[in-house]
Amino acid sequence: MSDYFSHETAVIDEGSVIGTGTKIWHFSHIMPNCKIGEKCNIGQNVVISPDVILGNNVKVQNNVSIYTGVICEDDVFLGPSMVFTNVINPRSAIIRKEEYLKTRVKKGASIGANATIVCGNDIGEYAFIGAGAVVTKEIPAFSLWVGNPAKQLGWVSEYGHRLSFNKNGIGICPESNQEYKLENNQVNQL
Repeated sequence: MSDYFSHETAVIDEGSVIGTGTKIWHFSHIMPNCKIGEKCNIGQNVVISPDVILGNNVKVQNNVSIYTGVICEDDVFLGPSMVFTNVINPRSAIIRKEEYLKTRVKKGASIGANATIVCGNDIGEYAFIGAGAVVTKEIPAFSLWVGNPAKQLGWVSEYGHRLSFNKNGIGICPESNQEYKLENNQVNQL
């Protein structure tokens, strides 16, 4: 008996490791050699390609495609129908499996519904990518991005609240009272 749940319609290929307490729902396909952490939730109709790594407590909503080269750290949220790419210049007639670019989504980041993450662009810790955004560059920690191509709108706390900064560059999360420092276009928790 396994330490995780998978719906009877889910397909889990050999060689994948799935952590305790993870749930894999209807019509999802986990391809070979994936590593999925503990307490993850893999929604309906999700495809996770070979060698993908998901940390603990990753939430993957319905209809998400996670392609080879993607690593999601702990506590990442992937919204419905968002997608990663893994080849920068795909052509049907040209095989480019040796050219897959890596994308890392760092701890606590959230990616909204229908967003597209172009390969080779990492998403920083606790960053927030809005619904429908198309990410074409590196995303700093705690930053908020929307649009096509995605542009930065501001900064967010670990809890996802917009941050306002005083003249000393200090912002306070209204939910946790955690302080953040904005300096040299980077935000760090204090």
